[in-house]
Amino acid sequence: MKEYRFIGKPTPRKDALDIVTGRTKFINDLTIPNMLYGKVLRSPLPHALIKSIDTAEAMRLPGVKAVHTYKDVPDWMGGLPLHVRVLDNKVRYVGDAVALIAAETEDIGEDALRLIKVEYEPLPAVYDVEEAMQPGAPQLYEQFPGNILPQGIPAFGPHSLQEVVIGDVEKGREEADFIVEGTYAYENIPNPLPPESPGVIAAWEGTDTLTVWSASQGPHMIKVSLQRRMGSINLHSIGNPVGASYGSKYMSWQYVLPAAALAKATGRPVKFCYGRSEHLAAFTVRLGSRIHGKVGMKKNGDVTFLSGDWLVNTGAFSETSQAMVAVGCGEAQLMLRCPNWSLKPKVVCTNRTASGQIRGFGGQELKCALLPLLTMAMEKAGIDPVDFFKRNYVKPGDGYYWRDGNWWVCRGTDYTKAIEQGAGTFGWKDKWKGWLKPTSVKGVKQRGVGVGVHGNADVGEDVSEAYVRLDPNGTATIYSGLAEHGTGQRSNICKMVAEILQLPLDRVSVTPNDSRVNPYEMGPVGSRGTYAIGSAVIAAAEDAKRQLFELIAPKFKVKAEDLETEDGMVYVKGKAGTKIPWIKAMGYDRTVMGRGRFEPDFALPNFMMIFTEVEVDTETGKVDLIRVVGATDVGQIIDPPGITNQLNGCLGSAGIDTALFEETVIDTRLGRIMNPNMIDYKWRTFSELPEMEHVILETPFPSHRFHAVGVGEIATAPGPSAVLMAVSNAIGVRIHDYPLTPDKVLSALGKITTAKRRAK
Repeated sequence: MKEYRFIGKPTPRKDALDIVTGRTKFINDLTIPNMLYGKVLRSPLPHALIKSIDTAEAMRLPGVKAVHTYKDVPDWMGGLPLHVRVLDNKVRYVGDAVALIAAETEDIGEDALRLIKVEYEPLPAVYDVEEAMQPGAPQLYEQFPGNILPQGIPAFGPHSLQEVVIGDVEKGREEADFIVEGTYAYENIPNPLPPESPGVIAAWEGTDTLTVWSASQGPHMIKVSLQRRMGSINLHSIGNPVGASYGSKYMSWQYVLPAAALAKATGRPVKFCYGRSEHLAAFTVRLGSRIHGKVGMKKNGDVTFLSGDWLVNTGAFSETSQAMVAVGCGEAQLMLRCPNWSLKPKVVCTNRTASGQIRGFGGQELKCALLPLLTMAMEKAGIDPVDFFKRNYVKPGDGYYWRDGNWWVCRGTDYTKAIEQGAGTFGWKDKWKGWLKPTSVKGVKQRGVGVGVHGNADVGEDVSEAYVRLDPNGTATIYSGLAEHGTGQRSNICKMVAEILQLPLDRVSVTPNDSRVNPYEMGPVGSRGTYAIGSAVIAAAEDAKRQLFELIAPKFKVKAEDLETEDGMVYVKGKAGTKIPWIKAMGYDRTVMGRGRFEPDFALPNFMMIFTEVEVDTETGKVDLIRVVGATDVGQIIDPPGITNQLNGCLGSAGIDTALFEETVIDTRLGRIMNPNMIDYKWRTFSELPEMEHVILETPFPSHRFHAVGVGEIATAPGPSAVLMAVSNAIGVRIHDYPLTPDKVLSALGKITTAKRRAK
């Protein structure tokens, strides 16, 4: 790879000192003059009609400034398609919003909630995805018979991917040497659990301008998505530093609209921040995913067909579930070079807290259910899973339908080397003993290994725009709506601009995240920060540099392309002895503004493979994750510590540990989440971290001038299925019920009998 001044080198993050010294202001640190605090009364029932609601006593409490019920809240809508009111006369899960309060303090708001009297008419509830589709099942929405939501997503275009139907499945059956079928699921609906809970401040200027301060991964998209839903208002979105998101805190109408409603009613700014228990019980969890499927395979590992029904449990409403289905259907094709498909998804509502977008975005949910089915066929064929993935993962020249419904041809790299080097680092050939065979047995301790794979073409999703302004004093300012959500991406785009302009890093800065200042930005989702956002920033910097050289070329009596710049000085290439500072070219009264724009490109899918080794205590059923090796190829590494930390993040927050202990537990007798706290919601501590190692190749990609793509978002996705495989191999029995808690392991070993859990 090319040697750079900044790219590929460890450099301090721009925000590092502020974060570690406590100067960074997260949303809950902000106070706006005259600000009120918003609180939500939440339903104790999973499904009910509100017969009556009395707020008089709450309104009389000193310090209470507004109380909203379904009778007086603005008629704004959320969901996909729009189907969820801010407040409704029907509640659909325990934790659904019943009333809103704005008060002078949080304590007054909490006291006021207890004064609201509500009479409910309980309705039958349904939690299982298949039961919800049965005739006579409780209906959550009259407009969605059978609780089945319409497919498609307008934002992805008129032909957005709704299923994978390719070739001739019957022909594939005839060509198969082995056919397996079964039902597999990934339904423990874990919480992404970012350290910072969701929060927002809303304030109106007059009747048609709303300013929103948010802890959002996509602050510009709050403006784009919500201002049309609110009657074509002008929404001014200000993004704060985000205490992690993991995909979950994006457009987030669930808390922006209630805050805006209270601010409108009171004429004062309103802050609304979830508490931790509220976050765990009433905000985004992963989709529930269940597959009834069949797979045909030849003896050499070629897959001849895949067919099945993919049942997606979205909970009480869809935030972006259809979009996740579209991406998941695309990602399945990246993993599997199969000529004959019939994969039919259904998105179904049930009476639990709603699922929403989380890193892995549909593909993790699909593959965690689909891969166990595929491994059954691999076992019949006697094929090593590493060899299978090496044979079947998408290669340059292969085609696939992506989320927009269009056929794309891969022009990326062949990931075979990454797979081979990852397997070598892990010691796969020595550890792999065959299907359902442990790597080692020492008394009651048995070890096993597994592997999973994932990829995503959304590294080039959607549009990004950026400006780069050059000032006479030799500084550059990037205008970008890129949110800082913990990954260091804002620092990384500074590195890109510094490299192009050859400026010291301390002379490059990024504007505050403000929709009145910055151009359009989709946000750092789907690992698009490096390619999509980076491409827009690079183009803007190159445009600014070109304009600068055109200004100064006459002074040197050369063409613009003959010039170079370093540390705010311009010189003729090969003649660095004579330099002119930028100010000589620009004067004091001029700035140079470069512009860049990225258009969607789904032809460069990324890749992640995870190898896992587990140890199972066959006496207690406890599973320990011993070792993890991640393998990928990202092109040029932009920031070495950054990518290492991204890959280290594969464990928790709805990642690998969803195979071991992370789950949202619902009591289906009451509809209540039983573990909405950090004691009962099982979570890995630092003392329990496994040995981790990463193999990161740097094969140049045809992306932008630095030949890189992003990979952080998919770091979690291959892990759960890899652990499932490893545990099955360790104990010699197939087990496919996430998470692999001790009772399930002992039950699989025939040592105890457990009641079957109802799907969540």
